[in-house]
Amino acid sequence: MCMEDTMPVMRKRATTNLVLIATLLTPGLIFAQTKAVVITCTGMIDDGLYRSIRRRTDAAIQAGARYLIYEIGTYGGLAEAADSISKYLILEAAKKARTVAYVSTEAISAGAMIAVSCQDVVMRAHTTIGDCAPIALGQKLEGVEREKTESFIRATFDRAAKANGYPAALLRAMVTMEVEVYRVRNKLTGADEFFESHQLPKDADRYDLGSVELVDPNDRILTLDADSAYRYGLARAVVDDINGVAAFLEQRDGVVLGRPIPVLETNWSEEMVRLLNHPVVSGLLLTIALIAIYVELSTPGIGLPGLVAVICLAIWAGSKYLTGLANWVEVVLVVTGVVLLLLELFVLPGFGIAGIAGIICLIAGLFGMLVRNPPDRIPWPEGPLGWQVFMQGATGLLIGVLGFALFVALAARYLPRWRILSGLVLAPTVQTGPQVQQSEALTGQLQLGDVGVVESTLRPAGKARFGRMLVDCMAYGQFITPGTKVRITQITGNTILVEPIREDHATNV
Repeated sequence: MCMEDTMPVMRKRATTNLVLIATLLTPGLIFAQTKAVVITCTGMIDDGLYRSIRRRTDAAIQAGARYLIYEIGTYGGLAEAADSISKYLILEAAKKARTVAYVSTEAISAGAMIAVSCQDVVMRAHTTIGDCAPIALGQKLEGVEREKTESFIRATFDRAAKANGYPAALLRAMVTMEVEVYRVRNKLTGADEFFESHQLPKDADRYDLGSVELVDPNDRILTLDADSAYRYGLARAVVDDINGVAAFLEQRDGVVLGRPIPVLETNWSEEMVRLLNHPVVSGLLLTIALIAIYVELSTPGIGLPGLVAVICLAIWAGSKYLTGLANWVEVVLVVTGVVLLLLELFVLPGFGIAGIAGIICLIAGLFGMLVRNPPDRIPWPEGPLGWQVFMQGATGLLIGVLGFALFVALAARYLPRWRILSGLVLAPTVQTGPQVQQSEALTGQLQLGDVGVVESTLRPAGKARFGRMLVDCMAYGQFITPGTKVRITQITGNTILVEPIREDHATNV
């Protein structure tokens, strides 16, 4: 989608949000019938979505909303982000308004964690909920690592079941495969209760032991459609659309909700941050930055490629900072590393302490931006969920490096053939006749102080002509353009170091 196509959508969302706030803040006009707000929760669940949900929920509560309807349509995402959303809904939002999960498409994996964290779950017909078994990008969870991750997610579901009155055994079966869940009717209350196999009741006076029904065998992860979720007491109602949700709440709670119910969607900046943190987009940013640095180092001066590299790296680091992955220490490390490398390349001779320190700072800063940690703690993934976040960021970093490596390989092969881009790569030269003989005897024919003319850009290596000899030479910590006169300052074996000279100090060539 091009920028021209996205601008109307951005304006529409901004207008909708402004209308909502104005509506909720207008006393006695519309808000008397508008006590509900829809907050969308779609796409991949990540830290950007968590921050967006907090912002929109706080705005709706401050404006006086009494019903917060979270429209959920997601196949999952980061368990850590889902847990943060779950805690916020249970510990904060539910104390100020009624939280309702409206499953409009699917609430799978981390989406199920968010749905059951609301006080009510209402599902659209033919939707599904469940399948929250943990997976880790690039690795297989087994043994202790899998149990640690499942234990964390089960604790999240247990918290939601206790807070909102959902069947805990059903929720745990959405996480762990080796769990059998049975439904048993309580004779005293007439309600169905759910038990794991080792918890089956034996009190025939209280439970109808003849009605025991296997709900979930031990060889699959529990996933329920809307009708099954309603039958088992997980969903409060099954509806056709958002108006059905409103009608259910009105009938049950005796309230009047205005139509249409205002919708608070993510704004363009939140969508942009989420997009920039996607591994593929993050990798493309790094690829472009590395290519721009390569082009900048292949041409003299600081120009457009250098600016592009700085912008891409700033966007990459900024997106990490806005989602809480990067802190100010890591940003300072990256900036310091870049500055030290620039000093090493353009100011200080050779490659020494500044260059090594720059590389260390850059690697430490980039690594730290892949791990959520406070500034006073060493950045290292903690537990399977921490590694899940790290692997997502590392995937983007790997894509960036591989993309750059592919560009370098293609550039070395094809760019010399393209006249417009041939300056970026030194094309191989074939020398014949006396030039070859003279090049083989460089140390014998060239002396310190000899003056020549640069034939191909020294960046810092290139070619210069001394008399009839075209030789490879190297500038010391700088770029020298073709046509510049240079003087030999050092000859070590076959390595010739030169420096540019001013015209009034030149000798005859």
